[in-house]
Amino acid sequence: MADTSDPTRPEPVAAGGRPLTAGVAMLATAVAVVSVLVGGLLAAVALTGHVFGAWRSPESLTPGLIGAAMLGTAPGLFAVARARAWHEARSLVRPMAVVLVGLFTVSLLDAGHLYMARGGSIVPVLFSLGWLFVLGTLCVCAVIALARQYLTPGRPPGPRGAPLPGWSKPALAVLGSAWLGIGTGLLVRPGFWAGFVPWSVNRLDAQALGVWALALGVGVLGALADDDLGRTGPALTALPGTAVAVTVVLACRASAVDWSSGPALCLVAMVAGLLLAGLGGRALLARPLAARPRG
Repeated sequence: MADTSDPTRPEPVAAGGRPLTAGVAMLATAVAVVSVLVGGLLAAVALTGHVFGAWRSPESLTPGLIGAAMLGTAPGLFAVARARAWHEARSLVRPMAVVLVGLFTVSLLDAGHLYMARGGSIVPVLFSLGWLFVLGTLCVCAVIALARQYLTPGRPPGPRGAPLPGWSKPALAVLGSAWLGIGTGLLVRPGFWAGFVPWSVNRLDAQALGVWALALGVGVLGALADDDLGRTGPALTALPGTAVAVTVVLACRASAVDWSSGPALCLVAMVAGLLLAGLGGRALLARPLAARPRG
C-alpha cells in the first residue's frame, strides 16, 4: 500500500461534490477546438496588420486580442475533460459560458453591423455567418449542459485541500474586480467606456472586449470564492496562456496603442496580474504540503 503520510506527495482534490457530466466535458472540448481554429486565425491575421473578423473593426488589434484570448484559454478547456468533479472545473467553465452567451448576445443584437448584413467580400461574409451559427449552437449547448450539471445530484465537496494563502486574496480581489468592472462598463455603456480603450474601437469592438473582460473577472473572483488551488486546475492553465497570447498580440501591434495613456498602463498591469496569478497558483500547488501556507 502506498504511503499517504509523505508530506511531499501532492494533495488530491477533495472528494465529493457533483460528478462532472459528460455534456460539460464534451462542450469544453468542442469550445477548445473552435478556439484553437478561430482564435488562431484571428490572432494570426491581426499579427500581419490586416483587419479580419465577423464585423468591420477600425483597427486589427481588437479581433487579434479576441483571437488571442480564445487561443490562450484553449489548453485550460482541454484540461476540463480530465476533471472528475464539477467543483474542479467550474472556475473555468462558468467564464466560458459567460463568453459564449455574451458574444452571441452582442453579435445578435448588433447583427446589422456584421458582414453578413452589411455585405462585402465573400470570405468575411461567410465567416460572419459561421461566427453567428457556431456561437448560437455552442450557446444553446452550454445552457443545456450547465442546467443538467446543476441538476445532477451529488454530495457536498470535501474540505479544501490547498487553500489560497492569505496574502494573495486582496490582490486577487482587486484583479478580479478590475476585470469585472471594466467588462461591465464596456457592455452596458460602450459609447462612454470605449473612450478608455487605448486604441480605436467601435461599439461592437467595445462590447466584445467587455464580454472577455467580464469573463476574466468572473473566473478570478470565482477562484477566490472557491479558495482552493486544487479546484482551479484548468483555470490555472488558462490564465497564463491567455496573458501570454494577449501580450504577443499587443507587442506586435504596439504602434496602434496609446502607451502614454493611463488605460494602457492599467491594461499592462491587469494582463501581468493574470500571468502572475496563473504561474503563482501553479507554483503554490506544486509545493510540498508541509510548506504550503494555510489561510
